[in-house]
Amino acid sequence: MREVWRMWHYSTMVVLTVLTAGLFAAILIPFKGIPLIPGITELRPANVIPVVFGLLFGPAGAWGAALGNLLGDFFGTLGPGSLFGFFGNFLSAYLPYKMWRDRPLGLLPRHLGRFVLAVLLGASGCALAVGFGLEALRLLPFGVIALAVLVNNAVVPLLLGPFLLRLLGPRVSRWNLYWLELMDPDDCRPGPAPRLGLALAWLGAGGGLLTGLALGFGALTLPDGPSLTLVLAPFLALLLLGCVLL
Repeated sequence: MREVWRMWHYSTMVVLTVLTAGLFAAILIPFKGIPLIPGITELRPANVIPVVFGLLFGPAGAWGAALGNLLGDFFGTLGPGSLFGFFGNFLSAYLPYKMWRDRPLGLLPRHLGRFVLAVLLGASGCALAVGFGLEALRLLPFGVIALAVLVNNAVVPLLLGPFLLRLLGPRVSRWNLYWLELMDPDDCRPGPAPRLGLALAWLGAGGGLLTGLALGFGALTLPDGPSLTLVLAPFLALLLLGCVLL
């Protein structure tokens, strides 16, 4: 996770963060008039940006996705849940690029299965973070918002992501803008236990999301006592620990 902080020492990475945030917000804002859940979320074709720009620009794509989502919230959906939206959209780019790591983007067809898993991991992490936050704030039931976020963050990147990566990948490499080429190797080395981190991220994001959806839609029931947020908190903690170790 070192690269998340060290990237601010590179002027080009800061520019790429601003570029990602601006493009993400510019595509988000026009679709604010097509709400899926009024005042909370909307149809979001822009959700291809965090995944694609995360794979291309690494931490700059993650920070850009978080900031771009926050900027978009100023146009109709800003509220207490925006903090969790910031974190969730950061994860939607961070988890895919950490899972993809240094595999050549030109070999995407050969690693298509890993790309699909990377998108699903990012979508699950975002859905868990946003759903947990809105459930804790009593703004929306976890099941409703988490399912909407999951679909929004998975379907569009899976459909459009490979096309955009094929279009942009060679140009980014030609212009020397690929994040692993921009940053010093010591600043973007893997975390202390990347395999364990990936396993914990899957357990936290996937396990938390499935548990929350099952409880939210009545497939499982809670005994009297712990709230849904208390049940989901350990999963979120596992996800955060996995992010640190990746």
